[in-house]
Amino acid sequence: MRAQLKSVTDLPSFRCDTLVIPVFKGEKLNHDGRSIDQASKRQISKLLAADEFGGKAGQVLALPLVSGTAASRIVLWGLGDKKKLNRQSWNKACDAIANSVTQLNGKHCAFISSIKLPKAVPGGWALQHLAARVTRSTYSYTATKPSKKANPAVVNKVSFINADATTANRQAIKQGVAIGKGINVARELGNLPGNYCTPKVLSAEARKLGRQHQAIKTTVLGEKQMEALGMGSLLSVGNGSDQESQLMIMNYQGGKKNQKPHVLVGKGITFDSGGISLKPGAKMDEMKFDMCGAASVFGTMNAIADMQLPLNVIGVVAAAENMPSGRATKPGDVVTSMAGKTIEVLNTDAEGRLVLCDALHYVKRFKPESVIDIATLTGAVIVALGHHATGLLSNDDDFAEELLQAGKDSADRAWHLPLWDDYQKQLDSQFADIANIGGPAAGTVTAGCFLSRFTEDLRWAHLDIAGTAWNQGGPKGASGRPVGLLCQYLMSLAGKAA
Repeated sequence: MRAQLKSVTDLPSFRCDTLVIPVFKGEKLNHDGRSIDQASKRQISKLLAADEFGGKAGQVLALPLVSGTAASRIVLWGLGDKKKLNRQSWNKACDAIANSVTQLNGKHCAFISSIKLPKAVPGGWALQHLAARVTRSTYSYTATKPSKKANPAVVNKVSFINADATTANRQAIKQGVAIGKGINVARELGNLPGNYCTPKVLSAEARKLGRQHQAIKTTVLGEKQMEALGMGSLLSVGNGSDQESQLMIMNYQGGKKNQKPHVLVGKGITFDSGGISLKPGAKMDEMKFDMCGAASVFGTMNAIADMQLPLNVIGVVAAAENMPSGRATKPGDVVTSMAGKTIEVLNTDAEGRLVLCDALHYVKRFKPESVIDIATLTGAVIVALGHHATGLLSNDDDFAEELLQAGKDSADRAWHLPLWDDYQKQLDSQFADIANIGGPAAGTVTAGCFLSRFTEDLRWAHLDIAGTAWNQGGPKGASGRPVGLLCQYLMSLAGKAA
């Protein structure tokens, strides 16, 4: 999608498919809005006076073929009470207008962007998030639906009319489109069925990313190479599958050669049956989403490459398929991790931590500045936080605060859970250095404790996205989270945040 700042003096003569006029509840139209109103012989102000459109937050009203204007349609967009507008309400309003304009069968959408926003919603930030949400709203899943063809009239060009033509605003729009595209990359991978998205399909996507972006160099390790490295924990997860496990390393070099990289590690279980500890049949189809941590790494790497962030970032994806068979790992088996620690596998459905621990140990060779792993790790995080917040655990409270702030700024929020030594004893095993589960109590925390045993010398954080990676309870589909949070964090490090 193309997005641009556009200066327009004669707005009624500006040609586009959809022209969006933002309206605050109880407020008069600004200069640009009044010019459209005058050209239409006060059609808009008459609607406002008649309470046909009150300007409530997220309210949308489409007016086709408005006389006196060159736009195919005018859309009024409610922003609510100006004094109460904040980042969360702005994003909700952006979602409402983005979903509306992409359903109106117009390729070129223009937003009057000369309105004055309150201090709580900085102009560049607002442009970035509006661009991201319009980009995100153009996504439609068609990969396995040949009868559903992509809409040829979907929005592919967005103009922001009469916003300040600053370098910062241009950058904000570029970032918004890149983030929206990255979210859609993650959604597409997450939505693919398990028979379409296998570990080797993910490794092919990693190589494709390297071909698309000169700054990204991709390496893929197969099972023989991982076995030579001693990754017995990761390999144990795929023992029961006919699909070969894969480890992908996508190295983005945007900073100086001697600059320490920031590492993202994604859990890529392309289908999780639970293995011998078989899951219940109900909703097992949703376990194709168990690779959404990996999908978010792909989406984020795609976005930062599009933004050309001046950082070094390494995306690592540990991919396997967890299936039952005569070769599958059994409850009670003991496996040896790359770190040399032995693990008693008490439950084969707690497999995400088994692939992550080897990947986390592997990335130590890069001497990273920071490491974030992203995983649909525990159902317990849904019990604790529902589907609104991602669970966050870290061995560095300052690092956790940085990520929490990135979540607030991106409206992709997380919540900090404790990683206290008190919980570690739940992982004690009589037959190995550590057990892979810690019992029913504090399941998300003990999963974090397990990973912390392999990250003691790293500045590390864990994002549990089991509750936020896909829509649950409504129309199914991957959400693309936490691409927004991760991009915001990396942009802040690069000094490029809007």
